[in-house]
Amino acid sequence: MSFFTRAIRGFFLGDIFKGLFLTFKYMFKPKVTLNYPFEKGPISPRFRGEHALRRYPNGEERCIACKLCEAICPAMAITIEAEEREDGSRRTTRYDIDMTKCIYCGLCQEACPVDAIVEGPNFEFSTESREELYYTKEKLLANGDRWEAQIARNIDVDSKYR
Repeated sequence: MSFFTRAIRGFFLGDIFKGLFLTFKYMFKPKVTLNYPFEKGPISPRFRGEHALRRYPNGEERCIACKLCEAICPAMAITIEAEEREDGSRRTTRYDIDMTKCIYCGLCQEACPVDAIVEGPNFEFSTESREELYYTKEKLLANGDRWEAQIARNIDVDSKYR
């Protein structure tokens, strides 16, 4: 662009009018922002949010205390203690996750042979103290009960990629 052309454009405020035209063009288009928390965007089925322990449809917890999730956790955030039942099966007596250590990598979910531990769709779990981020077995089972329908749907949608 020559000096003369730039001088004329600057004198007649061409760039300002170009910007104003762009502003007026977008003023009448539909808005793309969301009114969070009243409106929420879509979440991918592969989203890794708050952890949950799942149950079988008969109400029995899925975890068989194989401790693969504890072994594969790179942050060492999972602690499991187990005991054998009268029928010979192993179940957990303690299943704790320290969410202050968790890096949400999803390896625990990938390692679990029975889809017992999953990372659910909940991303709104802020707390007021660190103690609330130490998840016990009861809290994890409650999360699983609360989000079971969505978790099952996400696993079903994602099953062809596993």
